[in-house]
Amino acid sequence: MFLYILSWISMIFHVLFLTLALAAALFYLAELVEEYTVLTAKVIQGTLVVTTAIYVGLLVLESFPITLIIAGLLSNGLYFLLLKDFPFMQLTSPVFIGAVAMVFLNHYLAFDYFSSVWYPFSEILAYFTICLWILPFAFFVSLSASENVLPTASTVPEDTREPSFAYAGQRSSRRHGILAVFNFLSRKTEGYLPTRTKTY
Repeated sequence: MFLYILSWISMIFHVLFLTLALAAALFYLAELVEEYTVLTAKVIQGTLVVTTAIYVGLLVLESFPITLIIAGLLSNGLYFLLLKDFPFMQLTSPVFIGAVAMVFLNHYLAFDYFSSVWYPFSEILAYFTICLWILPFAFFVSLSASENVLPTASTVPEDTREPSFAYAGQRSSRRHGILAVFNFLSRKTEGYLPTRTKTY
C-alpha cells in the first residue's frame, strides 16, 4: 500500500516536470520564431511540401481513404495561403478560420478511420504527428512573431497596420499571443521558465 501511494506521488511529479518542460520548450520556440521569421517561413514551407508528398504516398502506397487525403491536401492548401503573408496572420480572416476548421475535420476523419482499420500504435502516432500536428503547431508558435517585424507595403495593407509594430532600433513592449502568456507565467513563477539573453 505504501509503495502504491509513492507511485502516485511520483506520477504527479512526472506530470509537473513534463508540463514545465513543455512550457519552457514552447517559450523558447516562440522566442526563436520571433527572431528568425524568414527562416521559420522557409522551414514551414519545406514541411508543407514534405507533408503534401506524404499524403500522395499514403494514397498510392497505403490505400488511405480519398476523403482523408483530400481533407489533408485542402488543409495544406490553406496553410500555403497563410504562409503567403507570414508572419502576419489575421485571426478573423476566412483562410485562418478555414485552416482551424480543417484541423478539427482532419482529426475527426483520422479517428474515424483508425478506429475501423487496425494499425500499430507507432504508425498511427507517426501519421498524427507528421500529417496533423506539426504544421498547426508551427503556426500556433508563430502567432506572436508579427509584432516585432518591420511592416512593408507589400506585406501589410496600410489600413490594417497597428502602431504596436517595432521599427528600426526599437522593440515592441506589448506582446500578445503565446509569448504574452509565457511572459506572464515567467513573472509569476520567478525563474522556473528559462530566458534567453539577446545581444545586439
